Amino acid sequence: MPPPNPSLLSYETLVHALAGATGSVASMAAFYPLDTLRSRLQVEDSNKYQGSSSWELLIKLANEEGIDSLYRGLAPVLQSLSISNFVYFYTFHALRRTASTNSSAIQDLMYGITAGSINVLITSPLWVVNTRMKLENNTYNSLFEGLVTLFKKEGVKGLWSGTVPSLLLVSNPAIQFMVYEALKRHLVSTGHFKSYYAAFLVGAFAKAIATTVTYPLQLVQMRLRSGTSMKPLFKDVKSNPWLMFRGLEAKLLQTVMTAALMFLIYEKLVKLVFSIMRVRAKHS
Repeated sequence: MPPPNPSLLSYETLVHALAGATGSVASMAAFYPLDTLRSRLQVEDSNKYQGSSSWELLIKLANEEGIDSLYRGLAPVLQSLSISNFVYFYTFHALRRTASTNSSAIQDLMYGITAGSINVLITSPLWVVNTRMKLENNTYNSLFEGLVTLFKKEGVKGLWSGTVPSLLLVSNPAIQFMVYEALKRHLVSTGHFKSYYAAFLVGAFAKAIATTVTYPLQLVQMRLRSGTSMKPLFKDVKSNPWLMFRGLEAKLLQTVMTAALMFLIYEKLVKLVFSIMRVRAKHS
C-alpha cells in the first residue's frame, strides 16, 4: 500500500475509487433480483409476501410478473451505483491519506461518516428515481428522464426525499468500512489476509453487522423515496414492532453477498493496478 500523502488528489486514491465502483457494479449486477425483492418487501403492504422465503418469493414474482420484473431498473441502478461508490471510495481514501498516523477503527468510522454524508447529498436524487423505477407504477425510460420528470412533478423536495434518514444511514457504510478495515488490519498483521477469499468473508461479515444494526432506518428511507405513505407502517408497527425488520432476510442476502463480492473484486483490482504501477516505476 502506498504511503500516506497529504494531498486529496492522487493516482492512488483514484485507483481505490475506480476499483470500488467497478466492484460494486459487478456485484450488484450479479445479485440484483434480491435487491428488487427487498425494495418490494419494504414498500408494498400486500400480504402476498407473507410466510415465504426470499427464494420462494423470487420464483413467485418471476411466475406472476415475468423474469424481466426482477431486473426492472437495472441499468439506472448500475449507473447510479458507479457514481455513488466512486464518490464514497474516493472521499474515504482521500481522507485516510491526509492522516499523519495509521488509521484506527474510530478514525475509519469518522472518515466513513464524512464520505457517506458527501455521497448522500450528491447522489440522493439518483436513488429516489431508482426506487420509483423499481415499482410497477413508476417507470421511466431512463435515469435522466426520471430526474427531469420527478423535478417537474415534485420539485427539489421530491428529488431529495428521504435525505434525512439517508444521512442517518451513513452509519451503515461507515460501520461496514470500520469493521472491514479493522479486521483486515488484524488479519494482515497476523499473516492471514493472504487469500482474496479472506476479503470476501470479511466483507460479508462487516456488511451483515452494518445492515442488521441500521435496518429500521433503511425501511423508512425506502418508503420515503418511493413516495409511499408511512401511516400504514406506523399503524402496524404499534401492534407488531418486528415489522420494522420486514424484508431483512432479503436485504441481508442481497447486501451481504453483494458487499462480499465487491470487496473481493476491489482488492483484486487495487493489487493488480498497484503492481502494474510499481513495475512501470522501476522501468521508468
